[in-house]
Amino acid sequence: MKRFPRVAAGVGLALAAALAHAQPTAVQATPTPKPTPSALTGELFYQLLLGELNARGDEPGTGFALILDAARKTNDPALYQRAVDIAFQNRSGESALQAARAWKQALPKSRDANRYVLQILLALNRLADTAEPLRTEIALAEPKDRAAAIAALPRLYARVSDKKAAAALIEQVLAEHFASPALGPAAWTAVGRARLAAGDATGALDAARRGQALNARAEGPALLALELMNPKQPQAEALVRKYLEDKPLPELRMGYARNLLDAQRYPDALEQLRFITAEKPDFAEAWLVQGTLMVQENQLPAAEKSLMRFVELSQGMSSEERSRGLAQAYLSLAQIAERRKDYAAAGAWLDRIDNPQSLVATQNRRASLLARQGRLDEARKLIRDLPERNPGDARGKLMAEVGLLREQKQYRAAYELLAEAIRKDPKDVDLMYDQAMMAEKLDNLGEMERLLRLVIASKPDYQHAYNALGYSLADRNVRLPEAKQLIQKALELAPGDPFITDSLAWVEFRMGNKAEALRLLEGAYKQRPDPEIAAHYGEVLWSLGQRDRAQSIWREGLLMNSENETLVETLKRLRVRP
Repeated sequence: MKRFPRVAAGVGLALAAALAHAQPTAVQATPTPKPTPSALTGELFYQLLLGELNARGDEPGTGFALILDAARKTNDPALYQRAVDIAFQNRSGESALQAARAWKQALPKSRDANRYVLQILLALNRLADTAEPLRTEIALAEPKDRAAAIAALPRLYARVSDKKAAAALIEQVLAEHFASPALGPAAWTAVGRARLAAGDATGALDAARRGQALNARAEGPALLALELMNPKQPQAEALVRKYLEDKPLPELRMGYARNLLDAQRYPDALEQLRFITAEKPDFAEAWLVQGTLMVQENQLPAAEKSLMRFVELSQGMSSEERSRGLAQAYLSLAQIAERRKDYAAAGAWLDRIDNPQSLVATQNRRASLLARQGRLDEARKLIRDLPERNPGDARGKLMAEVGLLREQKQYRAAYELLAEAIRKDPKDVDLMYDQAMMAEKLDNLGEMERLLRLVIASKPDYQHAYNALGYSLADRNVRLPEAKQLIQKALELAPGDPFITDSLAWVEFRMGNKAEALRLLEGAYKQRPDPEIAAHYGEVLWSLGQRDRAQSIWREGLLMNSENETLVETLKRLRVRP
C-alpha cells in the first residue's frame, strides 16, 4: 500500500494601539524644530502647569485646551504631541484629531504631524479622509526613502474593516507613480498587497506582474509573487523565477525553496538550496535545510557534509536561534547514524541536544534507536513518560507511539492504540484516517473502507481519504470507474500533488490506458522522485517493453529506500533484480 501524506468603545486605547502598530519602521521621521528656551515665559510656564494639573485631575478637557493653546503659541511639536496624548488618555478621538491637525497646519513639513493625522483617521475608520495625508506621507519622504514609504502603506491599512475600499484608495493615491521606473515597482507591490488583503489574489498577481515589468530586479513584486505561489496560480512562480535569474537576494531564494518544500517539490527545492550555498556559502540556514532534506532523500554522505557545515556556521548565530538550529542538525545527524546502524554514534548526537523545545523530537529519536535494537517496550515507555504541558503534547506522544509501532510493523498494536484514542475523541478525522491505514496493513479492507467513508462524510475536503480509498480499489483491480472518480476528486482538492497523480496513473494503468499512465507517472516522478512512484513508473515501462529504462528507474528507487514495501513487492512479483 502506498504512502498518503496530509473603533468603538475604548477609542483611546484603540487609537494608541493603532499608532503603535501602524507606525512605519522603514522610514525615519523628519526632525521638527524645537522652541528656543526664551519661548518659555513665566505666563507660558503657568499655563502648562495648569494644563497638566487639569489633565491629570478632574478637568482633562480644560487641560487639553490649555496644552493645545500653548502648542499653537510656541509651535512646539512636543506640546502638540502632548495634547494628542491627553486626548488619547481620555478616549477622545476627535480631540486627538483636532490636535494633530493643528500640529500639521502649524508645521506642514512635519512627517510626525502628518502621520498622527493619518493614523488617527484610520483608527476612527474615516477611510475616505485619509487620501490627502496619504499623499503627503509619500511627498514628505526623502527621495531615497520614498519607495520604502510606499511599501509601508498596506501595513497602515491592515486594521481597516473595509479592505476593498482601502485597496481602491491606495490604488487611487499611488496611480501617479505607476509608470515610474523608480517608484512604480513599489507602488504596484503596495497595490498588490492591498488587493490580496481584500481577497483579490488575481488582482494582486496582476499588480506583481506590472511592477516586475518596470524593473525585473525589484524585490517587492517578487516577494509578492512568492506569497501568491500555489498550484492554482502558476503564473506567480514564473515571476519569482524571472527575478531569480539575475543576482537575487539569497533570502528571497530561500523563501522560494521553502515554498517548494511545502509543495513537496523536493528536487526543485534542493536545486535552489544548492544555488544559495554556492552563491552565499555562509548562509547557515540553507545548509541546515539542505542537509535535513538530503536525509529525507537518503543522500546520506551529502546530508552529513551539509549538516556539519551548518554546525560550523552556527557560531555566528544568536544563542536561541543557534540552539534551535543545532537541535535540528543533531537530530538529523543522529538519523544518519541510525540508518547506518551505528546506534552508539546516533545516541552521542542526541546527547548534544540541550534545547528544551526539542525534548519530544529527541526522545522520539531515542525511542526509534531502542526499537531498532529490539527494545520496543522500552521505546514505547520512553515516549509515554514524556511530560504533557498542553493538549498538543499528548497528541504528539500518541502520534509518536503510533509511528514507532508502524515503523516496527506492529500494525495490530498501532490499530488498537488509535481505536482507544478515537473512543475519547470520535470526531478526530486524522486519527480515523490513520486507523484506516492500519486496517489496510492488517488486510481488513472492509474496515478500511468504512473508516475512510466516515472521514469523507465528516470532512468532505479531506483529499487523502479520497486518494487512499481510490488507490486501494485500483490496486485490487476492482470498481475501477469509482476508483478513478475518487482520485480525481482528491486531485481537485490538491492540484498537482505527485502522490495523488501517481494514484491516478495507477488506475489508468489498471484500466488499460498505459500511454496516459506513463504520461502521468513521468510528471509525478520528475516532481517527486519517490520509491513508491518509481515502483509504478517502472512497472508501466516494463509492460510497454521499455525494460532497460524500467530497471534504471527501479534502481533509483532502491537507492532512495531499498526496503520500500511497494517497490520490493513489485520487483518480487515481476521476478526482476535490477
